[in-house]
Amino acid sequence: MGTGFTIDTPIRIAKYGISSVISLVDDTLIEEMRKHYCEKFGESYQAINKNDEDSRARRITAYLNLIDKIVKQQFQEIRQSAFETGSEITKYFELLPESSPLKKKYRAMLDTTDTALKKDLQEQLRDSMEIGRIDVNIMTKLDRSNYDPKTQELLPQEYSDALAALRGFAKSTLHAAIVFSAGFNRRLYNYISEFKDFYADKTGYIKKRIILKVSDYRSSLIQGKFLAKKGLWVSEYRFESGLNCGGHAFVGSGQMLGPILEEFKNRKQELINNLHKICSEALKIKNYVTFSNPLPVHITAQGGIGTHAEDQFIKDYYDLDATGWGTPFLLCPEVTEVDEETLGLLKNAGNKELDLSDVSPLGVPFNNLFTSPSERRKNQRIADNRPGSPCPRGHLANNTEFTDKPICTASRTYQKLKIDQLKTLGLTPDEYQRQYDALVDKSCLCHDLGAGALKKYGISSSSELNPAICPGPTLKYYSKILTLREMLDRIYGRQSFETTVTRPHMFVQESEIYVKYFIKTVQKSLLFHISADELNLEDIKANLCEGIEYYLNLVKTDRFRGWWSQAAAIEKELHTQKEKLCRFLETCPESFVVPAPS
Repeated sequence: MGTGFTIDTPIRIAKYGISSVISLVDDTLIEEMRKHYCEKFGESYQAINKNDEDSRARRITAYLNLIDKIVKQQFQEIRQSAFETGSEITKYFELLPESSPLKKKYRAMLDTTDTALKKDLQEQLRDSMEIGRIDVNIMTKLDRSNYDPKTQELLPQEYSDALAALRGFAKSTLHAAIVFSAGFNRRLYNYISEFKDFYADKTGYIKKRIILKVSDYRSSLIQGKFLAKKGLWVSEYRFESGLNCGGHAFVGSGQMLGPILEEFKNRKQELINNLHKICSEALKIKNYVTFSNPLPVHITAQGGIGTHAEDQFIKDYYDLDATGWGTPFLLCPEVTEVDEETLGLLKNAGNKELDLSDVSPLGVPFNNLFTSPSERRKNQRIADNRPGSPCPRGHLANNTEFTDKPICTASRTYQKLKIDQLKTLGLTPDEYQRQYDALVDKSCLCHDLGAGALKKYGISSSSELNPAICPGPTLKYYSKILTLREMLDRIYGRQSFETTVTRPHMFVQESEIYVKYFIKTVQKSLLFHISADELNLEDIKANLCEGIEYYLNLVKTDRFRGWWSQAAAIEKELHTQKEKLCRFLETCPESFVVPAPS
């Protein structure tokens, strides 16, 4: 969800028992939002300036504490409100899915004519209400080292972006979870063990829980073992489709969601028992409390889910504890922060406007809206012969090709240096243009992904606000702005999503996206003389073929056909993707790549 789209979502929905996640990337955005909400709710505000000691961690702690306080106040006000038409407590229960035991008790309360029973049920309902979690996210790859603003000397590693963000969360009042995404960061994971809140108390309760967003069983085991050896328990493994998702698309070896979930379903208990043994031994060494049985582990999935039936099927078939919905909520202003201009662009976006791109300075495919203000501003800079961003945040600065201190490949500084170098290489005009276009295509994501929230509230100190946005591929099928109630009605199956065109099943869509990505990547390897090994093409090809075969076998099962009457049509669409891939492979060079010209 970028850096800004859910920056204040808990204030909007946690009071209704709905959990959400705040990104901890942009502490400047976080500080500006803290000032805004202190003023709005009458809280005292003392600025934490960027050059202050440990400012990044302190900004994050202060903001999370403020959000925690506001949400708790809101929740208590709802609990104390009257059960009457249009009240907040009525909304709380009306939003629940029909399968919820609380919803059934709520319906019984409405139906009874016994005054004493009605009052008793109302008190039971109030006592059963739960506040939505205020979880946070650290993208582990974003771990820039930082320098003392006065001496310009490199600060100790605990002041790096990721470690400072972790410290900010660890010192907050939240009882919540931290989601680690984008892979394994050894120094970050080592640092977790310094904070007692990440360890279970004698009742098994963990104040600060760990959630790993993982790509497959192997990464779950590797990361889970590393943490278990420190006595740290992973409370949730969150699987995400590599490509059928929003934001950065971590393709890895090209495994698709279905086969990943199948393996984990079959090996879940094996993993839990293994990690429990390792964790128990580590806790004994630390003289911490141990447990005879493993602590709870939740398995969840997200990426590409677009209908109630899809949601229910994957939860049922893969034995999931929950699913995550992100992209559709970009069309729900009650929940996410998208400025009016960008919201209008999203509403009307289709195939031409939404696709994977190479705009990320991380070198990772990025789901992009090509008509966004950020893209338009980038293209204007190129047209004005001044490519590159001023780089006001610098959280993606990771390149030292020309400088001692890392700089961002989307920055004006880097792009000018790189263009000057390209001019000296004696490239042909076509080759120069290819490399130039690839260079200037990089966008200022760490600033622009938070610009929408600042633009919407008009609270930024920044001179330029050109919002970027990163919806998943499924957004192109939806074109209606929805309220929170309307969105949940569709997720819970009380209504159907309106779609602009016929939406394929999520397994078909994922297969289609992977085939398209593979073909495009092979073509890129040929064009830029990149080796197949560097792009992991052999593994992606093997897993793509295996994934499509897996889905073809799954849709033939009675269990799948019991959910979808159109299973035969889904099978036909999967065969279409398989045939498309096979035709392309027949035309490919055997090694996928031609040697660079001598």
